[in-house]
Amino acid sequence: TDLYWNVLMLLVVWLYSLISYLPYLMLRSSDSQSFSECSRRVKARSISGHPSGPYRDVRALRALTTCIQPGMNTLDRVFESSVCRNPHLDCLGTRELLSEEDETQEDGRVFKKVILGEYRWMSYDQVYKEVRAFGSGLAALEQKPLKNIAIFCETRAEWIIAAQACFMYNFPLVTLYSTLGGPAIAHGLNEAEVSHIITSKELLETKLKSRGTINCLHIIVVDDKLKSGSEYPRGISVHSMAAVKRLGAHPENADLPPSRRPPCASDVAVIMYTSGSTGVPKGVMISHSNIIAGITGVAERIPNLGEDDTYIGYLPLAHVLELSAEMVCLAHGCRIGYSSPQTLADQSTKIKKGSKGDISVLRPTLMAAVPEIMDRIYKNVMLKVEEMSVFQRTLFLLAYNYKMEQLAMGYSTPLCDRLVFRKVRALLGGRLRVLLSGGAPLSAATQRFMNICFCCPVGQGYGLTETCGAGTISQLWDYSTGRVGAPLVCCEVQLKDWIEGGYRSTDRPCPRGEILVGGPNVTMGYYKNKEKNTEDFFVDKKGQRWFCTGDIGEFHGDGCLKIIDRKKDLVKLQAGEYVSLGKVEAVLKNCALVDNICAYANSEESYVIGFVVPNQKQLLALAKRKCVRGLWEELCNNPVIEEEVLKVITETALTAQLERFEIPQKIRLSVEPWTPETGLVTDAFKLKRKELKTHYQNDIERMYGAK
Repeated sequence: TDLYWNVLMLLVVWLYSLISYLPYLMLRSSDSQSFSECSRRVKARSISGHPSGPYRDVRALRALTTCIQPGMNTLDRVFESSVCRNPHLDCLGTRELLSEEDETQEDGRVFKKVILGEYRWMSYDQVYKEVRAFGSGLAALEQKPLKNIAIFCETRAEWIIAAQACFMYNFPLVTLYSTLGGPAIAHGLNEAEVSHIITSKELLETKLKSRGTINCLHIIVVDDKLKSGSEYPRGISVHSMAAVKRLGAHPENADLPPSRRPPCASDVAVIMYTSGSTGVPKGVMISHSNIIAGITGVAERIPNLGEDDTYIGYLPLAHVLELSAEMVCLAHGCRIGYSSPQTLADQSTKIKKGSKGDISVLRPTLMAAVPEIMDRIYKNVMLKVEEMSVFQRTLFLLAYNYKMEQLAMGYSTPLCDRLVFRKVRALLGGRLRVLLSGGAPLSAATQRFMNICFCCPVGQGYGLTETCGAGTISQLWDYSTGRVGAPLVCCEVQLKDWIEGGYRSTDRPCPRGEILVGGPNVTMGYYKNKEKNTEDFFVDKKGQRWFCTGDIGEFHGDGCLKIIDRKKDLVKLQAGEYVSLGKVEAVLKNCALVDNICAYANSEESYVIGFVVPNQKQLLALAKRKCVRGLWEELCNNPVIEEEVLKVITETALTAQLERFEIPQKIRLSVEPWTPETGLVTDAFKLKRKELKTHYQNDIERMYGAK
């Protein structure tokens, strides 16, 4: 039967190709180029002629780009220009909350579910007026120019309104992740010496007030309804955002005060505290000119940005990826609809069954995502494919492979997209035209899947907080996988030999080395941390700033960069072999049984071990096949299940051609998933190795044998 279906489907594909090829040739203009022809172009060159670089985009060989428009060198000017061009266009949107209720699960746990209505929009002109009023209100509350102010809040419209107000009034904005723990919050607030904090009612109650980390004069809560002030520490005034805007609208405050000092390009716009994947969060000082250079580089890689675009904002705005993406949208007249990971999709945890998630209602054209989210989408769709009938599964896989071949040759497949992938595409709203990936490496399998099933290009990027999130982004017509594209027009990239790791710019066939990023997007350094500034930043003879990333990359012949290692992830085993933990994890994440994994190695030991967050559906199916019964926690702690999972992981590793010494020899299955709330991963879902090591210390001793 399978052979019959395969032959039938091959015949269908042959007929489809024959029927669609002639119209394709007729409709294709004589000067148009296929994806494959475009991808073969040289995208960046070494301006020194040396394989180490520095490499620049071919359109920026003479000079790096610093701003979107001449003279627009501060963020307030960029936003004001956008408001003047698009006063009546939709700017920021939030869904109306219709109702919420508690829903009891089968295991007795109670989850809060919401029913949301349509998006309510504020125009660019309305947002500008709110920005003016809020900034004026903060000034009336004695917030001074060049004096730090903190924002500790979830991603929402009020966050960006507060940020624009701070940019306009020259209040350096200290950003903190809403998922940070008490010590990290206290460190950021105390180091920055803020007197004003902008937060939400929930975070004030759960993270600030209860931990005694508040040491300021004013707290501004973005929610309208507040509890009585007597419940808050003495000496602290608590205001709603609406009250501050009303204060700013008073006649005596409404006119910009004579004492207002407009920002200049070199002033600090943001002090962004990193998620602390390698220790205590560091505050990165980012100037107005840094951010503008960065968003100029990013925008150049997204064609036809404008008022017809809708962006969905749900990643943490305290992360440079989301902040940069939203700044790009506001500069080009796009509209931004807000969401959250709990309400994003129809199946999200807070969406009541039968009602629609944010992405189905908003139907965005632009989206940014971290690989963790895309990996989940990929695995969930492929699990549903496995559950299809033989006919449906054969049709899907045939269409999938057919489209993959067509993309490789540079052709599109409109009929295939419409008939086979329409339902999958609808999972992200059905209108997505650009998907930007950042924060961590994206696996080749997931990237191919997103390109094929969601019928839109994936721009995989590389950047850091220290470079304003800007470094490289792959061209949207470049369907190659595993690479992060050529340098953006705002920066250049150089490779520095790392002798200890065996990476040199003279390596063949590709020059390799530590990635250094230079340009106007490279930030001012770490706040109050001279030692790290000296270690990680330097200024060259031409006066250009550079950042040493610690990541290892290689440049391909067309000028595209590939991340191949990280200095901090490289461990030397007892016998002298070097293991790249990041490389091992990237390979094993492709295993259907693995939702997340952390590889660990000790230089005093001869083998690698791993901590694994198993995929619940796959693990339960495995337990059923092996006739092992028990609750979820019992299954994760069962040695038989552990051994079976290790076998599957080993098969995946061998298929991907990992060396034997790179493959984990022992594993520990985690009962709970790793989320930012657990403190084991960052908001971008990067592993916090130090915290994971502490969390699994007893298991490490067990797997290596206590000594």
